[in-house]
Formats: sequence, C-alpha cells, structure tokens
Amino acid sequence: MAKPKSGAKKPTPAAKAGAKPAAKKDNAARLDLIRNASKKVATAATKVVKAVAEGAKGKAAAAKKAVAEKVEKAPAAAKKAAAKAAPPAPTAPPAKAGKAASAAKTAPAAPAGKKGAGKAGGKTPSLVPAGPAVEKPRPRATKLPPVGEPLTKREMEQLLTAGEGRGVMGEGSLKGRLVLSGELPHLVVVGRDKRELTFLLQGPDQEVLPAYVDHKVSVSGLIKKTTNHSGVVEVRKYSAKKPEVEEVAPPPSDSEPKLRYLSPGEVSMAVAAGMGAGIKGFASIRGNLEMMGEDFVLVVSNGGTRQQVSFAIEGKAAVKSLRKHVGQTLQVTGVVDKTSGWGGRITAETVEPRPSEARSVSRDEMELVHIEGEVPTSVDVKLNHGLTVRLQEQPGATWAIEPTLAKRVGLREANFEPGPNGSPATREFFFTPRNPGNFEVEFFLAKAFTPGVVERSFKINVTVKP
Repeated sequence: MAKPKSGAKKPTPAAKAGAKPAAKKDNAARLDLIRNASKKVATAATKVVKAVAEGAKGKAAAAKKAVAEKVEKAPAAAKKAAAKAAPPAPTAPPAKAGKAASAAKTAPAAPAGKKGAGKAGGKTPSLVPAGPAVEKPRPRATKLPPVGEPLTKREMEQLLTAGEGRGVMGEGSLKGRLVLSGELPHLVVVGRDKRELTFLLQGPDQEVLPAYVDHKVSVSGLIKKTTNHSGVVEVRKYSAKKPEVEEVAPPPSDSEPKLRYLSPGEVSMAVAAGMGAGIKGFASIRGNLEMMGEDFVLVVSNGGTRQQVSFAIEGKAAVKSLRKHVGQTLQVTGVVDKTSGWGGRITAETVEPRPSEARSVSRDEMELVHIEGEVPTSVDVKLNHGLTVRLQEQPGATWAIEPTLAKRVGLREANFEPGPNGSPATREFFFTPRNPGNFEVEFFLAKAFTPGVVERSFKINVTVKP
C-alpha cells in the first residue's frame, strides 16, 4: 500500500467528529436553564424581603409559599427542558456528564445569593425590622473599690467644713437627707458652721437609693471630697429612716421658756441697775447677803442707794444654812429671773461663801460723828473724818440715799446688821466727806425691788469743816 503524504490530514471517524459539538451544546443548554431558574428564585426572594420590610404578614407568608413551590418546581423544569433540547449522547464521556449533573444540583443555591441577587439590586437586606434608637445609659459605678484607710478626726473635720478639704479621701460614715439631682441620688449633709455639703452616692445600691428621697439616710463607705463643697461616696452600707411628720401644736400658756446659760454680757446686764428686765437663765452671781424679814436677799450692786440691785434667794436646799452667812459675800449659782430693773429672784442650786472685800477706809484714828435713828438734825464733820448713821429697817423695805449725793458726801459702806434675838435689823451708813461745804442728806425708806416707791424719808444737814 502506498503511504499517505505527510501533509494530508488523517481521516476522523464520523462518531468522534460529531460527539464533541453535541456534548458542548448539551452543557450550554443546561447552564442556561440553571441560570434562568436561579433568576426566578432571586426575584422571588427580593419580593419576600420587601413584604417583610413593609410589615405585611399575610403577603410575606404567601410570597414564602410561592417561593417554596417555585424552588421545588425549578429543578424538575430544568431536567425536562434539558431532555427535550438534546437527547442523551451515548458517545459523550461519562466523566463530563457527571460533572454537569453535579453542577446542576449545586448551582441553584449558590448563584441565588450572589449572582442573581447582585443583578436584582445589591446585597439582600436583613429580614429583622430596625427599631427606635436606644439611649445609652449614664455611667454609674456598680463595683466597689477596695477598702481604704479610715478617716482621722482631723480629716473628718476638713471633710465637713465647707470651703476646704478638697482631696480628702478615706473610709467613714455620713448622715444627711437624700435628694435626687440629675436622676442620681445625692446626700445633703449639714457640716460645720451649719453649711450644706452634697455627696454623690455610688455603688451597687445606686439604683435602690432613689426610693428613699427626703429620708434621713446614713451611709458608710469610701468617701472622696472632690471639691470644697461636694464629693462622692462609694456606699458599702446604708440605712434609711422615714422622716417624722412634726405636728405643730400651740404651746401651752403656762409653759415656761426653755432655760439656758446666760452669756457674760447678759450676766452684766442682770447685775446692772435700771436695765436687763426680763432676763432669765442659768448664771452665777456674787453679792452681799442680807435679810428682809425672813427672806434672804443678795445685794449685787449699788448697795445703800436708790439704784440698789438685789435678788431674793429661793430654794430649800440653799436657804437652810444661809442665816450664819448674813452680812458676808456669797457666790450663788442658779436660775436668775430679773423681773425689773432693780432685781428679781434667783432659785439657788449652790451657795459658796467668799472672803469679804477689805474695807477701803480704816476707821482707826478717825474722829467719828454718830447719828442714831430718824432724827432730823445738823452735824459738823471734819474733812476726811467719819460720819455714821444707823437706821432701823422694816420687812420688805430698805433705807437708801440718792446715788449722786452718795458720791458727793463720800458714802463708803451701807452695812446690814441683823437684830439680836429676832429684833428688827438695822442699816449703818458710813461717810467720809472729801469736800468741804454744807450738804443736805436725805434718807428714803423704799421698797427693796421698787426703790421708786417710798414710804417715808428724813433729812440731816452735814457741814464739812476743813
């Protein structure tokens, strides 16, 4: 046989020449069917999304049912179309046919979410509808810091002083009134000088504390004073007390005012003549003890003049042993009640004798002129020498002279002398004239606590010779 020429083509069998184009056509037809089915599934899915977003529950259910039916029918329709378009070729390689079948099974799920959805208009939106925007909660301390050092007494004073103490920190306790500021509980504490301080309450109990608004609350924990007038408390323990409703009742008419300690200024007004009427309180005063009938009287200033201030001593415990101290100086402590400008009464609790003041002028080596009783007369007295006048007193009244005249004539003493064996007491006036001249000295028998009321009087003329 003659060999064919090198440039001539080898003859191909008819079966092989026609098999490859037929297989390619079959694959192309299958892919087109799969794409069409995936497009239908994608369009149905977008309809479901729109129905859910609009809130139509009925339409969404119907669309979901239609999608399910179409998804079930799509593989069957694809298989029938592929069978009609191209009959199976026996000459096709089995491997390629298997690949095509596997691609037909897996393709509808993959392109539906990517290629089909992309062509329909982008990514598939979420099926959950977007709700209203939620406000962010304010930051609140819910965990307690570690236990710190206890506050010292000095640090506690700084903490409770308005205007200082910034930066003080430590473990302690505070009491005050709970208020709300910015929906957060604050404790209003009355510090030193009656000034208010505000502390923010933090910790796990911060959500519970607003229920005790306007209650008296006691907290303990870590206290930080962040400014000179406020701070923060990390509350470890707290206790709240319901505020008591105070019923304002009218005070009874016979109720006595609350006793208090008299200030030094009020004490000086109580012992001064013509002022301080109405003062009442606890005090300690000093004076000379005298008697007025059976009553004991403490003369505290201006004795023997019409501006004498005296207090009647009351109280059984103090009065029992006073008789032996008549004419002496006593320190009496008790409730002082000054009813007028010239005295009142004192309810004594303690009575203490004090040494009598030394006489300013000695009567030794001095010529004395003596007058006894209510005898209007004229006497001559040497300059810088003495004159004594002794007068008998009556219960409830005392002898006195004008204060200005007492200075002019030189009144030194007005001594009370109790009578022996219950006889009436007497009062001795002792003068030491320092200026020469003629003086008319008038004596008044006036009531002890109202010297303006005079029962009787008499005069003596005193001539002071150089």
